[in-house]
Amino acid sequence: MPEPLTVAPRKPNATFLNFPLHLDLDDFDAHVAILGLPYGDPYTIDEVTNDQTNAPTAVRVASARITQHLNRYDFDIGGPLLDGRDIRVVDCGDVPGDARDLGAHYRKAEAAARKIIDAGALLVSIGGDHGVPIPVFRACENHGPVTLVHVDAHLDWRDEVRGVREGYSNPIRRAAEMPWFDRIYQIGIRGQGSARQQEYDDAVAYGAEIVTSFDVLEHGIQPVLDRIPDGGTCYLSIDADGVDPTVMPAVNAPAPGGLLYHHVRALIHGVVNKGRVLGMDIVEITPARDVNEITSIVAGRFIQNLIGAAVRADYFED
Repeated sequence: MPEPLTVAPRKPNATFLNFPLHLDLDDFDAHVAILGLPYGDPYTIDEVTNDQTNAPTAVRVASARITQHLNRYDFDIGGPLLDGRDIRVVDCGDVPGDARDLGAHYRKAEAAARKIIDAGALLVSIGGDHGVPIPVFRACENHGPVTLVHVDAHLDWRDEVRGVREGYSNPIRRAAEMPWFDRIYQIGIRGQGSARQQEYDDAVAYGAEIVTSFDVLEHGIQPVLDRIPDGGTCYLSIDADGVDPTVMPAVNAPAPGGLLYHHVRALIHGVVNKGRVLGMDIVEITPARDVNEITSIVAGRFIQNLIGAAVRADYFED
């Protein structure tokens, strides 16, 4: 028998918001799927199992503190999460890694994401570093043109780092090379990352719309939403360090002056209501650096806002 694409979460009985665990992606019937993607394409041996590989578990565990009951009123969403509707949300577990074949995780991640997205479900991926959305980007192939909405402190346009082309500094460059991706919006950019002048020039030449966090802090998120076209298909990629470290402190590269919770919440709701969101990932959480689980709780709240907004936008009407 072929090896499974996903395995149960590391902590027994800990699924996101206690949604049912569903590992058989060949027999898939759900509206929303949660998928853990722990392992990136490492630049060094020390990054193979760094602390970010623990993030899917941390976010699932913290979700027990987010919602006491799904029927409780949620002021971020405007009512109970699923609005009393027959919406099926499942946790598909984690895509496993293979110590003897580091590329296996990406191959399985792409296959799992394709099955979920092609089935018409909304995919929510929890990383892992920012390399892990790359196989998910490939899985969007049959649904273009796709607008990529990217929240991050950093540009992530490096072509390669130490010969590696699908690590955490490469995802937006890789997306730009995929013909099914069209417009790219990069929001919250600030400070200094791995980008050099050449990467900035390449992003501008592509036509990426770079919105610094200071633009958002001064003018709000609505001008950004106004620039994203209506009626299209979008994918959301959220790096936790795009959010201010007072809101999401558990990151490897904290940068002051980031987006605030209400900015990202409004962005999620706004993008959902513009057209169709194929999926969203939340990456770069380092649980060992967290304070009172606040980073994992914020990540869970972003996921809840995505699901709640999609329910109210009638994404799942049969």
